[in-house]
Amino acid sequence: MWSLDFPPTLLLLLIVPVLIYLLYFRKARGGKIFFNFSIWNTESFSVRPTPRRVLLVITRILFWIGFSLLIVAMAGPVVIEKQRKYLSRGLDLIVVLDVSPSMSAQDVGTVTRFEAAREVVRDFVAGRENDAIGLVVFGAEASLRVPPTFDYRFLDTALDSVEVMELGDGTAIGLGLAVAALHLKGSSSKEKVIILITDGDNNAGEIDPDRATEVAVDLGIRIYTIGIGTEGETTLQYTDPESGKQMRGVYQGKLNEELLRRIAKFSGGRYFHSGTLGILNTVFQEIDSLETKLQEVAVFVERKQQHRIFILAGFAIILLCVFINKLLIGELL
Repeated sequence: MWSLDFPPTLLLLLIVPVLIYLLYFRKARGGKIFFNFSIWNTESFSVRPTPRRVLLVITRILFWIGFSLLIVAMAGPVVIEKQRKYLSRGLDLIVVLDVSPSMSAQDVGTVTRFEAAREVVRDFVAGRENDAIGLVVFGAEASLRVPPTFDYRFLDTALDSVEVMELGDGTAIGLGLAVAALHLKGSSSKEKVIILITDGDNNAGEIDPDRATEVAVDLGIRIYTIGIGTEGETTLQYTDPESGKQMRGVYQGKLNEELLRRIAKFSGGRYFHSGTLGILNTVFQEIDSLETKLQEVAVFVERKQQHRIFILAGFAIILLCVFINKLLIGELL
């Protein structure tokens, strides 16, 4: 934010138009001879805009701009920056996102389940502060895409690069939870949270979801589970990452809500079901309110003086004008 140390100094700018008038437009200025054109029997005089005259006008304009910049410098321009420094640590959180083929079903609005989940996660991350947030994706296998980080831009870029079925045709919920819990194990935060988003049942991976939940609880991790999508048949359409082919088909929804409720209850979290995009947004808003903790924050105010910039710019412009007038036009201002 820009500010001035001595704002009244700007009143000196009012003298600039006065000086311009006195120097260039005042009729009583010396050196003028008035002549009545009514007794002139030929064509009237005309002032042609020669390059020398145009250059002279430009240099005079620049001179007064430079003069005005020096006045602004006298007013003490300053940039004030407020920086927030957190004195207490936020929570560590990992989003565990299902990327199995069924997430390409388009039954939560005008977008697919995966696209809806990704956008809502992005909005959720943008609203957090001082929380280390990571991303795990899972299909038939599970992978850590982003460890808990405060670099939300990097996380946002990672979300953009995630694709449906990039980890195979399957839903390894237990494996996804285990990978997230493993990367929260060394966290020094007192609050550790996993948000699991899936639309199916555990049908892949070597780790049982209940066992993965037990490990998470032992590490002090709370799990929120979100079941996305609607029951019944729905159409799938996605691009196979390996072959690049467009895949289409009919999918019979099979969301294991009992499992998701059990995971959430055992870990001290909550289970939510989202059949529409609006509900999904509401779910994340509720999680956001549940996982907001009081933090100690110190605000530091830094003042950066900017008068040197105006002084240098003003003198540079004035010297340029003097140079042009003296060497190119042959006169001083």
